[in-house]
Amino acid sequence: MNTITIAQASAATQWQSLVTDFGSPLMVIDCAKVLQQYQQLCEALPGVQHYFAIKALPHLSVLKTLAQAGAGFDLASSGEIDLLRQMAVSPRHTIYTHPIKRDIDIRSALRFGCTTFVVDSPQEMEKFLPYRQRVALLLRLSFPNPSSPINLSRKFGCSPEQVPLLLKLSQRMGMTVKGLSFHAGSQCPNPDNHVRAILTCAGLINDSLQYLNGRGLGVLNIGGGFPVPYIDEVPSIHTFCSKIRTALTALPAHVQVISEPGRYIAAPAATSVSSIMGIAHRQGRCWYYLDDGLYGSFSGQLYDYRRYPLTVFSDQHEREHAVLSGPTCDSIDVIAEDIRLPRLSMGDLVIGHQMGAYTIASATDFNLFPRARDVVINPPDETGMNLSL
Repeated sequence: MNTITIAQASAATQWQSLVTDFGSPLMVIDCAKVLQQYQQLCEALPGVQHYFAIKALPHLSVLKTLAQAGAGFDLASSGEIDLLRQMAVSPRHTIYTHPIKRDIDIRSALRFGCTTFVVDSPQEMEKFLPYRQRVALLLRLSFPNPSSPINLSRKFGCSPEQVPLLLKLSQRMGMTVKGLSFHAGSQCPNPDNHVRAILTCAGLINDSLQYLNGRGLGVLNIGGGFPVPYIDEVPSIHTFCSKIRTALTALPAHVQVISEPGRYIAAPAATSVSSIMGIAHRQGRCWYYLDDGLYGSFSGQLYDYRRYPLTVFSDQHEREHAVLSGPTCDSIDVIAEDIRLPRLSMGDLVIGHQMGAYTIASATDFNLFPRARDVVINPPDETGMNLSL
């Protein structure tokens, strides 16, 4: 269930000024927060090179902010490559982590200059035979995480027991495998699965010498999954990564450690602003219809299993049973129900927090309602609007 904060009506002024200037709904992206999250992750995992998962928040200002800070980028499609082409990013600072690729995807990445790819099966490895002199591969392993709300080892990844077979196959194919990769699950409640995966991979890296003619593996991609607070509290990033830092000491000294964070950097960096466009009373509840909903910025409630902290503004003390609904004709388009709110009016604002990850990215044009307009504050350069909240 969403948590809803009732703020004083005067606190809506800063948001209302944006709606006056740009209309509603809005998604306000704060690039200063993007930078802050990235820097905190770097401090929590010193020596780890972070490749931002573009899929979480594919916005040019976000990517420019991270590029200027020294981040790399995790690619999963030709469309994401096209987005990077709009800015000066060295392809050496990219990895292509989608384990399943078409030949056209491989060729698109190679034209861009990306040469590190993730695979998880013999069938995927075979796709690189025509390009084996140009690429280096990471083997993705599966480490299921029942405690994570999104188990990213369900759809991808080989078992640790398959690694020796895949390494031997790479030798027969003349293919370069330079490391291992895993994803411990998204929005992990604790780092235990990261630790288990790292220690397992450390053993496999030590054993790899016998399968790769003494060359061994030199890269470990520990994925993402670092949690952020939505409704429930989570450990700070420094606390969460403490056990991970300890586990990484089990790796041979030559191993380069990388990660592919998405949610941790993106989620706190965007705030949604929507307006009440309709009001109805039925079955003892007041229904407030917003100009944004589950088919728009709140799509993460469906696809990402997230509930977002919300704020409404009122000086009234009385509360009534209410529902917050999206604008479309579909009855599934309900943001929050069984909630108690003060009496609101047409045009009043509803603010959604922690909404940067997997929201804009999965929003649709259903019913042809316009998507929320992006407003960038604290931009990295002149491409954004120089606003400050």
